[in-house]
Amino acid sequence: QVQLVESGGGLVQPGGSLRLSCAASASIFSSYTMGWHRQAPGKQREFVATITSGGSTNYADSVKGRFTISRDNAENTVYLQMNSLKPEDTAVYYCNAEHPRRRLSWLYADKDYWGQGTQVTVSS
Repeated sequence: QVQLVESGGGLVQPGGSLRLSCAASASIFSSYTMGWHRQAPGKQREFVATITSGGSTNYADSVKGRFTISRDNAENTVYLQMNSLKPEDTAVYYCNAEHPRRRLSWLYADKDYWGQGTQVTVSS
């Protein structure tokens, strides 16, 4: 049904850059809010960034100024450009698609989809 396929993770040195990509099902991409979350070992999954269908963005304080989220509606793909990477950024990064009204009504409670995750390791 709904599928999110991530790519772009890997090993990078501190200060380096990576760009993550998430290709989503065409049936939901253009109308859903897209986002990225991450989970480090021993920690809970945390918010990284989101972008609405209209292009409005939001970032976690920890990545603001370093990461940029964007979307290409024609290609049904969301990106996360990560610059000035730090060891603290090491985590599994997950792509997320959420119905824009999910948090307003229980009718949309199940309209929340996740990718399989891609590992990002920042180390010298």
